[in-house]
Amino acid sequence: MKNAIIAIIILLMLVVSGFYIFKGDNDVIYYQTEPVIRGEIAEYITASGTIIPLKTTIIGSQVSGPIKEVYVDYNTKVINGQLLAIIDPALFEAKVAEAKASVLAAQAGYDKLIAILKNNERIMNRNKELYETDLIARIEFENAETEYLSTKAELESAKAKIEQAKAVLNNALTNLKYTRIISPTSGIVISKDIEVGQTVAASFQTPTLFTIAEDLTKMQIETNVSEADISKVKVGQVVEFTVDSYPGDMFSGKVVQIRNSPETIQNVVTYFVIIDVNNDDLKLMPGMTADVTIVTTKKENILLVPGASLKFIPESNDKTVRYNRQGVWILKDDKPVRIEIETGLSDDNYTEIISDNLKEGQKVIIATGDKSEISRRNFRRTRMF
Repeated sequence: MKNAIIAIIILLMLVVSGFYIFKGDNDVIYYQTEPVIRGEIAEYITASGTIIPLKTTIIGSQVSGPIKEVYVDYNTKVINGQLLAIIDPALFEAKVAEAKASVLAAQAGYDKLIAILKNNERIMNRNKELYETDLIARIEFENAETEYLSTKAELESAKAKIEQAKAVLNNALTNLKYTRIISPTSGIVISKDIEVGQTVAASFQTPTLFTIAEDLTKMQIETNVSEADISKVKVGQVVEFTVDSYPGDMFSGKVVQIRNSPETIQNVVTYFVIIDVNNDDLKLMPGMTADVTIVTTKKENILLVPGASLKFIPESNDKTVRYNRQGVWILKDDKPVRIEIETGLSDDNYTEIISDNLKEGQKVIIATGDKSEISRRNFRRTRMF
């Protein structure tokens, strides 16, 4: 019986001791810290844009009529001077024939007047001789002279009619030539807007028949940047982007143009930024949407602190205190001590330190908690990285 009582007393003492030991351990504040590191940081702007060929040529029609033949399709490679399609030339051939007949008629009229002019000139010269020998009246000589001059004027008019008829013929020949749709450049057909039998009308504006991309290895991205960020964008800045078709790939480009013409999208003023992209592997296709990151500033070999350290405030700190400058907390003799700092660039994880009161490797506090909580955080952080 006595031994049982002693055993119970010892058990109670162990339970009480364990409670106070556990309670004391939880009263201790543990600080999670991270070191000041040296590395690089970048400031960037995000946007989305559309991938387009660097240079495209839109091929239209100068004349109207039904499409008789189409010789190319989407993705057809073409060369400069290649025949792409034919508009039915029947009406244009008829106009050419009519214009040629008009030229012949005008030429015949001109030749006839030359013969008449020569005859009138002979009559005028003969009458002049007769008048000078008083064999005819003066009026007869003057009438012959008038007839000659009148015929000469008609000849000039007939000559003008020949030129006019030739101009009409040239116009008809040109229109006939336009029935043959010729590629003005080499490249690949990325758009075809006609089919055989379709009628194109060029009365008010030139209809688009084909679009040819000259070189799909050279592409551009047209993206919109808001007025709040456009001042940070400069020609020559490096650009990184992704497309949905290749979610694991990161592509790169370079800003080549910032257009001054504004565009308002959902009440936000934006500006076009043009980005050149190399597409040697032909992965990028016209019309793809690119999620763009423009690196506006980049610094290397600088001191960095975790962004969380700038937000940390010890629980024991007076919440009413307002600091004039940014600062971080470090442990000194196991107690948090605040150090004022000057900051520079920031990204999602780190902030640049431009003051010299922190050293590489020095640890800054980013959070507090009990021992088990800090262990869990560190475990999650380890797993995350």
